Amino acid sequence: MVQVPTPAMTPRIWQVGALCRAVADALDARFNPVAVRGEISGFSRASSGHCYFSLKDENGQIRCAMFRRAASLLDFAPRDGELVEVRGRLGVYEPRGDLQLIVESMSRAGQGALFEQFLRLKARLEAEGLFDPARKRPLPLMPRGIGLVTSPGAAALHDVVTALRRRVPHIPVVLAPAAVQGAGAPAELVRALSSLYPLTPAGPGLAQQEAPVIDLILLVRGGGSIEDLWAFNDEQLARTIVQSPVPVISGVGHETDFTIADFCADLRAPTPTAAAELAAQPREVWLGALELLGERLGDGAQRHLDGQSQRLDLAASRLGRPSGLVARQQLRLGQQAQRLRYSVLSNLQQEKSTLQGLQADFPQKTGLALARTGERLERARLRLGLLDPRLVLQRGYAWLADAQGGAITSVRGVRPGDAVRATLADGEVDLTVTQQRLI
Repeated sequence: MVQVPTPAMTPRIWQVGALCRAVADALDARFNPVAVRGEISGFSRASSGHCYFSLKDENGQIRCAMFRRAASLLDFAPRDGELVEVRGRLGVYEPRGDLQLIVESMSRAGQGALFEQFLRLKARLEAEGLFDPARKRPLPLMPRGIGLVTSPGAAALHDVVTALRRRVPHIPVVLAPAAVQGAGAPAELVRALSSLYPLTPAGPGLAQQEAPVIDLILLVRGGGSIEDLWAFNDEQLARTIVQSPVPVISGVGHETDFTIADFCADLRAPTPTAAAELAAQPREVWLGALELLGERLGDGAQRHLDGQSQRLDLAASRLGRPSGLVARQQLRLGQQAQRLRYSVLSNLQQEKSTLQGLQADFPQKTGLALARTGERLERARLRLGLLDPRLVLQRGYAWLADAQGGAITSVRGVRPGDAVRATLADGEVDLTVTQQRLI
């Protein structure tokens, strides 16, 4: 037997939009206004000023939207992990058919469970000295190699590699891949960090390895909720970071995100890209510094050469030319010869006058003596004339001097190739020694 449907048994056929509105009306009539207590997750603020997040507990979660007017009345900055109480109206976001809570007010209700766990671990490790600023090491100015720990599929990897290629393309980068989210992520991060330590200058057997020397390590991950970043709040990871032989830069999450890894690292960067920028100075900076040092070195060398040139010029002006020295010595020799000639002639004239007087007084007695004396004086005059150096030069002789103007009196005073100046009766001749022969 076939039962014919009655009007009471036939369901109403709804349009989708109408059904969403009907559900929204039912929720509004049944629940609104509503107050909810939960932990913030995935909080974000749009450029419009509207805020979007989820409220959750151990049994479920609900999407929330807080429009700009209500958000402007907040007296604190909401962040993931905080436990809050909100008041608003429950409804349906019809374009997606999602259940959502329009939040009209929010107040703190204490810290969330994960955040409380974070604070407890932070306090314990801080008491042990893992966060002590005294143990933080300065970054190397020019690392020989950079180690990178992150997920191979993460956007952070692309951001870091792009920044390093732009700034320091000459520095090699060694990637140690690891998961950055999920239950197994902390152990993978510990293994990845540990795999880089043998490549540091303190690593065993480094000389036999083909990998580059690592002087710095970057530990990076993009932003996310407190759950997404929870792998970086692991105690074993914190202790592994502290044991690193080289400085570690932590670039996890966004600027407002803090993890235990940030406190243990030698330096915290607000983003992965910022971590790459802190890792090394741009190549242009070092090239500019090298160019400046080259200019300073060139200027210093030029100043030194100028000073030495001035000293050489001063020495040359004091020494003078050897030919000038020879000329001055010849002039002095001529003057001395002239004075000697004048003195001898004067004496001869005096003697002659004396002899003439004696001859007049004693013509008979002294005639013979005077003749002998005259002959003696004439011979003396002739010998004196022969002492004139100019007469010697006129007979074909030459006076030889070295480059410093000193007289050359022996063949042992010169060597083949030496420059020699010969002074003749009517001038000078520059010569070069080609051979020595002893007589």
